[in-house]
Amino acid sequence: MIKDLLKNKKFIWILAAIAAIIPLEILSLFSIHLPLLVELPVFLLILLFFGRSVFASGAKSLLKLNFSNINLLMAIAIFGAAYLGEFEEAAIIVTLFALGEFLEEFGIKRSRSALEKLVQGAPKKAEVKGKGNIPVEGINVGEIVIIKPGSEIPLDGEVIKGSSLVDEAMITGEPLPKNKFTGDDVYAGTLNKQGYLEIKVGRKSADSTLAKIIEFTYKAAERKLASQKFIEKFAKFYTPSIMAVSLALVVIPVFVMGKPFNIWLTQALSLLIISCPCALVISTPIAAFSAIGNASQRGALIKGGRFIEEIGKVKAVAFDKTRTLTKGDLIVSDIIPFNGFTQEEVISCAAGMEYFSEHPIAKSIINEARERNAAAHSFNNFKSVRGKGVTGECLICSDSHHCMGNISFITEEHKAGEEVLNRVRELEAQGKTAVVMSDSKKIKGIIGIVDEVREESKEIIGRLKRMDVVPIMLTGDNNSAAKFVAREVGIEVVRAELLPMEKERELKNFMRRYGNVAMTGDGVNDAPALASSSVGIAMGAVGSDAAIENADIALMNDDLKMIPYLVGLGKETANKIKVNIFSSVLVKALFLALAIGGMSNLAMAIFADTGVAVLVIMNSLSLYGYSGKTGVKCSNADMLAIGDP
Repeated sequence: MIKDLLKNKKFIWILAAIAAIIPLEILSLFSIHLPLLVELPVFLLILLFFGRSVFASGAKSLLKLNFSNINLLMAIAIFGAAYLGEFEEAAIIVTLFALGEFLEEFGIKRSRSALEKLVQGAPKKAEVKGKGNIPVEGINVGEIVIIKPGSEIPLDGEVIKGSSLVDEAMITGEPLPKNKFTGDDVYAGTLNKQGYLEIKVGRKSADSTLAKIIEFTYKAAERKLASQKFIEKFAKFYTPSIMAVSLALVVIPVFVMGKPFNIWLTQALSLLIISCPCALVISTPIAAFSAIGNASQRGALIKGGRFIEEIGKVKAVAFDKTRTLTKGDLIVSDIIPFNGFTQEEVISCAAGMEYFSEHPIAKSIINEARERNAAAHSFNNFKSVRGKGVTGECLICSDSHHCMGNISFITEEHKAGEEVLNRVRELEAQGKTAVVMSDSKKIKGIIGIVDEVREESKEIIGRLKRMDVVPIMLTGDNNSAAKFVAREVGIEVVRAELLPMEKERELKNFMRRYGNVAMTGDGVNDAPALASSSVGIAMGAVGSDAAIENADIALMNDDLKMIPYLVGLGKETANKIKVNIFSSVLVKALFLALAIGGMSNLAMAIFADTGVAVLVIMNSLSLYGYSGKTGVKCSNADMLAIGDP
């Protein structure tokens, strides 16, 4: 960061001015002054160079009787110092205030530079087959775009020709490139590392995943934290109040107590300077911008500073099971036929029932049928019963009416024998999901579905516990499978066999018990619970509009390590803001007391005011380096020098 400052010409000029003024100020402390003909031109030059905007803004505020403007405070202090003949003091006020404003502007720009990198990562033109290079805004869905090695992918789409390694760090924060083949999805803003690709455009540029990330991240930066709103409201009343106190600090001692005018004018001016709420006002937004920028570099899209505060306050995190604690790559592990049916008949019929479903269980059954070369049966009147199963009319089987789902759904129509119930219990005890199928008269078979637990789940749950955060599982899966996974990862609090609205109800119960509770899921099936939680976190949101829309924090990658990282980032941000506010208030209170007691001077006041502003900015920007020691790796984007079944 120091290197960036030293490259800035304005910063160099400010340092040069300070270097020239400080010796003059030191000499003045020993009553040694340069001739007025030398001091006055130097002061006027500094005033002209650094103070124009201060006086212009102060004059406008005075004409509008707006006494809450900080520049008006500074303008009065500068004129007051000049009136007293303290030209060195006036010059110091101008230059150090200019330094403070420059550092504030630099801090905000730097804290938002992660967002700027997102914008810069969006390609402006692309090579369309048969058209040549044209602006991305003019490329339509369905057109073919040519992506050469080393070039950025301009739009979301599907690979229709070629293969390559693609660096998706800009979107997901993951440092390792991914192999892409025909049929794979690719995203705008990612980098084609090796091969030649042709992609069929799936979304217009304004609707791309990168465009949505940019849009939501900028909106997030504009949304203010609760503490920031309070400070800004406070400053509107605080500044006029300080002006009134400063006026009283001159009027009462001079006109009531007969004290010397110049001495108490100096104290009043010191009070004006040290009371400037710059450090207090910037203490929160720079910290929030820095945290949002840090998270965006790691693939976490945070929709507002408020959610930085909320995630730091969570006392519990509720997890969906499937595709969150588990891999979500479901496979068929068992096919158990009953009543004279064969495995092929069971899987063929099941594949036909699930043919039009997008559910992961459906896909695993269809894939198993394909691997066995078992032709899927044709079905009419397909109907999905949310959270329970499916029904339909088979055109192949002699008994057309079929149901498939969990055992409780099937037993609404049939009485399950002890053998069926025992096999269901056995599968569930092994952490598997038992999908039962029946026709209108009898149960045809059970299909066991297994979903492997993520290797990192146990480690992440342990980290949350060490952070005094209670892990909870809320799942629509059966109780036995849920408890099996919970034991594997170390979760003690489990609620299973929940429909989406029941998840929301359970979540609200936990919020009454613990206070702030975050919900982590896939962003689609868990939408009601995500919306009701203190902070909704959607896993693997890349390419999912619903996940980005529904969640307060959308994780563009599928990395569970992001959960403790985000909790830690929220806590660290809150701590930084508290330190910023406390240090600002403490320093100002000390110098206010000195000014009211007649023991302050202008140099002390301006050095204290600028010093605390610099400390606040540096403290906030340190959030860029936060990693939480979670093992979350930064992207290659040079981190600013830094559903249930």
